Amino acid sequence: MVLQVAGYLQTLVLLVFVVHPGQQVCVDVPSGTEAVLGRSMKLTCIACLRREEIKAKTRVDWYYTPKKENDIPPTKTHIYKYENESPSALDGPFKGRLTWNGSQDLQDVSIQIINVTYNDSGIYECRVIREFEFDFFTPSVSLTKNINLSVKEKASDDTTAVYSEIMMYVLLVFLTFWLLVEMVYCYRKISKSDEQTQDAATNYLAIPSDQKACPAAPVTQ
Repeated sequence: MVLQVAGYLQTLVLLVFVVHPGQQVCVDVPSGTEAVLGRSMKLTCIACLRREEIKAKTRVDWYYTPKKENDIPPTKTHIYKYENESPSALDGPFKGRLTWNGSQDLQDVSIQIINVTYNDSGIYECRVIREFEFDFFTPSVSLTKNINLSVKEKASDDTTAVYSEIMMYVLLVFLTFWLLVEMVYCYRKISKSDEQTQDAATNYLAIPSDQKACPAAPVTQ
């Protein structure tokens, strides 16, 4: 549940928002590094663009390197690519389990692993190449990000979520106590007011009739 909430919040942060008409801002955040066995996992890769670069030709390649076992050097495998506006999974250990999870403007070039297994632990490399077409030359820029993913049977407790839950209960207890104090204060204030009113009425009734102030008689002509 914590991972789902964190993933949802992360997706909200990654969304491109409008500062004023025609200008966009991209927020770069790191990817999650812990996956849960049997669930889906988004490998986040953000490659922010300036407004004038949106029409650049973009190529995205994802590579996977398993964790080193014994003395056998791991082999890097090309598992996914985005080229000519078409994403496609390549043959290999992830065939049929990778889906494109990027944005239309290609600032978010993330992918998602479906039905994570223990064998999916390792290093994932996101490589983005952009080519810009000008009159006399075609410059390009590249970006590479690595994600060290580990697969666990159950999701680890998020300390931030735990602290937030504790603070929520503390605040709830404080508000409940404050409400009880306010109720007691109001009850005592109302009771004291009623007692003063009752005492005043009792004292008035105890005064002899001849000493009570009589209303002035109307003046007649």
